Amino acid sequence: MYWDLPGKQNTENTLAVVKEAVSERGIKHVVVASTGGYTAKLFFEANLGVNLVIVTHVCGYAEPGKMEFPEDLRQKLLASGVKVLTTTHVLSGAERGISRKFGGVYPVEIIANTLRMFGQGVKVCVEVATMALDAGLIPYGEDIIAVGGSGTGADTAVIMRPSHAASIFNTWISEILCKPAKRKRGA
Repeated sequence: MYWDLPGKQNTENTLAVVKEAVSERGIKHVVVASTGGYTAKLFFEANLGVNLVIVTHVCGYAEPGKMEFPEDLRQKLLASGVKVLTTTHVLSGAERGISRKFGGVYPVEIIANTLRMFGQGVKVCVEVATMALDAGLIPYGEDIIAVGGSGTGADTAVIMRPSHAASIFNTWISEILCKPAKRKRGA
């Protein structure tokens, strides 16, 4: 399924695609990127019947020391058995700090930018799935669905078998369920 353009307007349709894939393929784990909580709330309320893992932006992403994901929603999700992960982004993190300070391009940034050739959401899917696996929130060696987006909301979903950050090139994307067909206008 291809959406005309990336963005939040695709979130409900992306959720519908994920629901169908969970039902038809017996997927037991769904990892969802969420910055401000909109996507997390939508996927939580959908009652997918899976191990739902929400991966947020790292604390300080938008502003030093500031958490973007609402604490009240985090507590509600955790109390309901949803796993919420906030940690260093595996495809940027310390390496981005080095490139900002000293200039140049480094291997992890090359991986991230290569994945972006398929769309920002595909990069996000690989990133959050790897982070969830490294945190022990999803099992190793099983297909999962990862959901990402291009700024806000969700516009991309993939079926994949993530590997740990230390073996990231063993990651396998078996199917792109949905993604934007075009970049944002002007990009």
